[in-house]
Amino acid sequence: MHPLLVSFVRTVDTVNYRIGRMSMYLLFVLSGVLLWSIIAKAFGRPPLWTQEMAQFTMVAYFVLGGAYSLQLGANVRMDLLYGRWTAYRRAAVDIVTVFAMIFFLGVILWGGIESTVYAFEIGERSRSVWRPYLAPIKIVICIGAFLMILQSVAFLIRDIAYLRGEEI
Repeated sequence: MHPLLVSFVRTVDTVNYRIGRMSMYLLFVLSGVLLWSIIAKAFGRPPLWTQEMAQFTMVAYFVLGGAYSLQLGANVRMDLLYGRWTAYRRAAVDIVTVFAMIFFLGVILWGGIESTVYAFEIGERSRSVWRPYLAPIKIVICIGAFLMILQSVAFLIRDIAYLRGEEI
């Protein structure tokens, strides 16, 4: 396999691993936001921002951890047949099916970019009482979709190398 492709796969794996590990700490942020909400409600002053901030934090956790989840193989698979196949056959099937995943993620990224541009152009805000700007969370969604596309391409390269008898 060409050294540039091997370098691409290793770089994507490293970046997604680090971002995934860092995004795991967003659960602590989420816990802190929800704890603050509980404490504030106990004292009769329910904050307006905690529910939406918790939602944004959960979206960031989920989307930024997506590529890491793919990398670890923690994604949901239909193992009815897949689990019984040889590694060679799995790689061959993955080469075909990865294009569906890349297409799906590409549509999400394309729509996300259009939505983010729109949010910047009009200064889009949430309809809640808190009314935060929506562009930051839309940027996070676009980054997450892009990272998952990169991880999918890395899988494709790795599977092609495996079918050629090479390991990355």
